[in-house]
Amino acid sequence: MDNFVAKEDILNLLRRVKAGVLSPEQALGQLHAVPFSDLSYAKVDHHRALRQGVNEVIYGQGKTPEQIAGILSNMRENGAFNVLVTRIPQQTAAFLISEHIPLNYYPIPQLGIALPVNEMPRVGNIVVASAGTSDMPVCEEAALTAETLGNRVTRVYDVGVAGLHRLLSRLEILTEARVIVAVAGMEGALASVIGGLVSCPVIAVPTSVGYGSNFGGLSALLAMLNSCAAGISAVNIDNGFGAGFLASRINQMKGLE
Repeated sequence: MDNFVAKEDILNLLRRVKAGVLSPEQALGQLHAVPFSDLSYAKVDHHRALRQGVNEVIYGQGKTPEQIAGILSNMRENGAFNVLVTRIPQQTAAFLISEHIPLNYYPIPQLGIALPVNEMPRVGNIVVASAGTSDMPVCEEAALTAETLGNRVTRVYDVGVAGLHRLLSRLEILTEARVIVAVAGMEGALASVIGGLVSCPVIAVPTSVGYGSNFGGLSALLAMLNSCAAGISAVNIDNGFGAGFLASRINQMKGLE
């Protein structure tokens, strides 16, 4: 393993803190940059959790199954668990399992949770709402991301504005949320409607679902960016992972317990 800083270097750093040569804050600043493993095709960041509180997430699209297996094996050697592997097909998941890498795979969002630790406490209250059933792959990517990061998630699906009574019937659930992820394609109106009903932050996720003039999600994105409802932020088209990650950050902010 070609770590940028070996275990002995970290011990020496801690000894310098104990001796008063370095302050804890100075030592933390040095640790922020180390270590990583160089696999030639990937530099695996083992201190992502130190800097961001979460293990490095593997974006699977464009990587070969062998590359993903190599990254996960290296992460396992360094004590990682509950590693998100996004945008992988069933065949890749099957290959990882055949390589004896523990993996929970979810076919709708094409997302895997590798090296799973299932008994993790979940806090707070994130609601993931979808306009239509066709938005579920992006919704599930957001919901599973948030759950993996230790959040309690409630799913409210198929409540788009074409049948507003469906959304209003879930109003109590929406108003009790700490943060809401609103996922919609077509004209993307769901985020604005929810934003006008609740007092918590709303993360709008445009999807590429829709007919020709949807322009692959661009019309929904522009609608969400131009919303007149306050308290709405928008992530990129189909970016369920980004929305789930941001929702986790908001849900777990100090002072919300």
